[in-house]
Amino acid sequence: MKKVLVGAIIALASVLIYKSCADDNKQKTVLEENSMLIQQELKNVSKLIVTEGHFVEVYNYKDSRELFGPLVTADKKALVVVNAEATIAYDLSKLTYDVDEATKTIKIIQIPEPEIKLNPDFEYYDVTADYLNPFSAKDYNNIKKTVNASLMKKVEASSLRTNAENRLVSELSRILVLTNSMGWTLVFEETPVLNMEELDLILD
Repeated sequence: MKKVLVGAIIALASVLIYKSCADDNKQKTVLEENSMLIQQELKNVSKLIVTEGHFVEVYNYKDSRELFGPLVTADKKALVVVNAEATIAYDLSKLTYDVDEATKTIKIIQIPEPEIKLNPDFEYYDVTADYLNPFSAKDYNNIKKTVNASLMKKVEASSLRTNAENRLVSELSRILVLTNSMGWTLVFEETPVLNMEELDLILD
């Protein structure tokens, strides 16, 4: 009887150990599959997001040079019209992250900064200059520098920047939806991101 009882206990223990190992293997397989799906989604969003816009700047350039004191000056001026194509790009191939299977966590370490590019086309009108104060390369460089700085401020304050950020949120939301559906957690700068509102906040 004792032999039968011992045999039954051994058999039951074997079944439990086997089941435990099988469950562990199954859980490990699921984790690996989920991790692979998430990493594939991260690869899918690792692309260049480009938002384009058009801006116009009208600039009056004036310069005066005193010749014999403030009573006599040599003046020059120009009306400058600038049509500029502007782009804001997020290169998500530069997105750095860490996949932690043990805690089922996706940690976004760094989101790339937006790259703003301007392609201005300068047209000069009503260009007049005194013989003693002619236009030079320095004048044209100053005009370009001033106009580019003004255009950059316009781009920063425009809906183009907002539209670019919205596209960025849209791409990252795909990762958020996938992690949530699998019971994983998306984390940015040690803070869990649980919904779209929180995702918007981390990009502000």
